[in-house]
Order: sequence, then structure tokens, then C-alpha cells
Amino acid sequence: MSLADDISGLGSDVAAKMARVMVVDDEALFGKAVARRLERSGYECRHVVTLAEARKALTEFDPELILLDMRLPDGSGLDFLREVPAERKIPVIVMTAYGELEDAVTAMKYAAADYLKKPVDLEELLLNVAKVLAANAVSQRLAYSQTRESNRADPSTLLGNSAAMAQVRAQVEQIARLAAVGNAPPTALITGETGSGKDVTARLLHQLSPRADRPFVHVDCAALPKDLIEAELFGHVKGAFTHAVSERTGLIEAAEDGVVFLDEIGEIPLELQAKLLAVLERRTLRRIGSSQERLTEAWFIAATNRDVKAMVEAGALRSDLYYRLNVLTISLPPLREREDDALELARIFTADVARRYGLNHVSFDADAEHAIRTYQWPGNVRELSHVIERAALLSADGVITSAALALTPQHDAARSSPGQVDFDNMTLEEVEKLMLGRALDAAAGNVSEAARQLGITRMAMRYRMQKHDIQG
Repeated sequence: MSLADDISGLGSDVAAKMARVMVVDDEALFGKAVARRLERSGYECRHVVTLAEARKALTEFDPELILLDMRLPDGSGLDFLREVPAERKIPVIVMTAYGELEDAVTAMKYAAADYLKKPVDLEELLLNVAKVLAANAVSQRLAYSQTRESNRADPSTLLGNSAAMAQVRAQVEQIARLAAVGNAPPTALITGETGSGKDVTARLLHQLSPRADRPFVHVDCAALPKDLIEAELFGHVKGAFTHAVSERTGLIEAAEDGVVFLDEIGEIPLELQAKLLAVLERRTLRRIGSSQERLTEAWFIAATNRDVKAMVEAGALRSDLYYRLNVLTISLPPLREREDDALELARIFTADVARRYGLNHVSFDADAEHAIRTYQWPGNVRELSHVIERAALLSADGVITSAALALTPQHDAARSSPGQVDFDNMTLEEVEKLMLGRALDAAAGNVSEAARQLGITRMAMRYRMQKHDIQG
């Protein structure tokens, strides 16, 4: 087996997806040989011999990588390199003949990904193609993730005039300053009920820190299947297990010197907690199936809505991992403990809904304001935002009433006082449906959290929801 065959899946799934490679070279025999060799390795190729053909293929073929000769019949490869749109982010490998090193240097200044000297060894060329495509795939994935996560962060959810929120804001600013690039900042742990703003707090820590221009990688530990968590976090080498057809970079490694946000850290299986602890303590990790240790400079932020001390006592969380996580802790207060903040946030959400949907000014009547202050908000800020959005969209005259909020005292009491329900006159099916609905209400629609509250698996929760025709 050749070296190129051995690394055909290097670093990304590019080859498996038949990455499109355009070869621009007027030497017909060489260009065809390169194209044939690439096609045997799983790439889709097109060979062109002029700049005019290359310009046409740039649109028609839509290449993901370009192999570009510097000397072409109708112009210089440098001219074409300048024309490749920067926003397309197509990597270019320049091929230069002996004595054209100056052209290669100029090409690198125009953001060429690499250069090769002719005569080109095909095995070396394949190795460079795999490396450049892998690096470009990771770069685009992280750039997208970083832009998406920063756009989603909404500082308004941490607004509030209460003393509790003032303390939270001060903690966030103080902890963010500790995350300087080049050192190993202590892990931050964010605790709070479902919907209280843990993910937003993590993103604000990132945005306010010196690592704001670095990647932010959000790992939802509750959503990852248990048999894939290890591979997703740590990555794997080719052949590490049955379906490991290529090498894969894990999420921790992909974060580089940015932030790894371990959302719902309590959902990580006990057998993987020791491996995560080793990463936090030694700042190194090993991909599955590899003996090579890789350094990580990422800042780790964890979050959970569970009682971590109770988890330790129950044996669901390693005590040594808890002590490592519990260095800097931010505890988010529930919304029911700051009723004035609830009304302030409601006004902010109302203005946001009006702006997004082009509505006229939307306000609350006195009864609606009272309802917002006194409602228990089991789903916290997330529930508030959903309720306000629905009420604002359904308020024809621009005034939100208590009826539009649908937060009647009876509705609230039913959530907080289940003993008032007459179970004696209900069938088992009716009780099950009621309990499912209550759990979903308390979890603000979060199926995983509702399943945890009921002590069943997420799959069992989904099955029962379908049985009772409960949407979620």
C-alpha cells in the first residue's frame, strides 16, 4: 500500500465525499497522469490546459481545490490566483518549474495554500492534497461555528437590576479576564435551572475574554449518543474501530486555543469522566486508537442544571472531576426569585419580537405585568422568551393582556400543586399523559430534561409522547 493510499482519509472526510480537484496545467501527459492518480484515490477531477478553461470550470465544476501551474499558454497562473474569489475559500496548490521559485513566493503572498516543485512526485502530491483539504475543511468548520455561536449570544438574557444578577455580571467579567491566551485558565462551572441562561453565560465569557477571536465549540453532552461521545470529544485515527474509515479531529482538539463549552456535563458517562479529567489536569489528549499525545490550550467551561454534589454522592459524577470543575463557579438564580427582572426581560423580548417581525410598538397592560411578576416561571428565561413571542404575535392591537400570556393562576397552581389533581378518578393512561405534560412544562419543552425528571430515557420519553400525541 502506498503512502498516499494510507493517508487518503487524512484529517477530514474530504476524500469520502469525493472532493472536486481541478488541475490547471498545459502539459497534457502530466495533467492527465495527475488526474488519473487523484481519481484512483477517490477524488473527482477535471483537467484544463488554459486560463480561459479554468475560469469556465471555476463556475461549472465548482472545485474544492485547485492544482495550478504558473506558466500557461494564455497567461500566468498568478493572474488566475488573483481572480479566485476570496469568499469562496478554495485552496490552491501552486506547481512551479525549476527556476520559478520567485513565482511560488509571490503565489504564497496571494494566499496559495502550498507549492510543489516540478517534476512533481505523485505520492508527494497526493499527500499535500489530503493535508490541504483537511486543513481547509477544519478551518471552514471552525469559522462557521465561531460566527454562528457569537451571533447567537444574547447579552440581554443576563440583564436585570436585581442584586443577584449584578453579582453574576461581575463574576462573568472577572472570570473572563483570567482566560488569557497562552496559559491554562481554570475551568469555569455554570450551574442553574433549565432555561436560566447557562449557554448564554458561557458565550459571554468567551466574548469578554482575550480569546474572543478564537473558536467557540459547543458540546451538548445530553444530545450526543453515549457510544459516540468519546469519538466526538477526542477524535480517532483511521481503523480505530469498525466505521473509522478516516482520521477525525475531536471537538476538544478542534477548539485549538479557544473555548470548549461542555453543556450538561453531568450527562457524560462515568467511564469517560476519568479520560476527561486527565485532559483537564495534564492538558493533553489522545485520539482513539492513537499512542500520540496532543497538547490542548483550550479553555474549558462546563454547565449543568443538576445538583452536582448530589451526583457525586450518588456515584454518577466522579468526585475528583467535580473538584477539578468546581474551581470558578457561576450560579444563575431562577427567574422566580427576581420578579422585577422578569418584567424587564419581558419588555426587552417584546421589543426584539417587534423588530424582527416588523410590528408596531407592543406593550403590556397592568394585569399582564402583574402576571409576569408573580408567575413562577419553571422554564426560566427560555420559557419567558417563548411566552412573550407568542403573546406579541397574537396581540392584534399591540397591547399584551394577561389572557394573551395564558398564565392563569389555575395553570400555575396545577404545575406547583400536583396533589390537587383527583387521581382517583383518572385512568392510568390519563395520569401518564398528565405527568408527561407537567414534566415538559417544567422543562420548558426540553425533552431530555423532562425525561430526566421522570427517571426514564429520552427514547422512552419520545415513545410515550407519540403514544399520547404530545408535540415537542
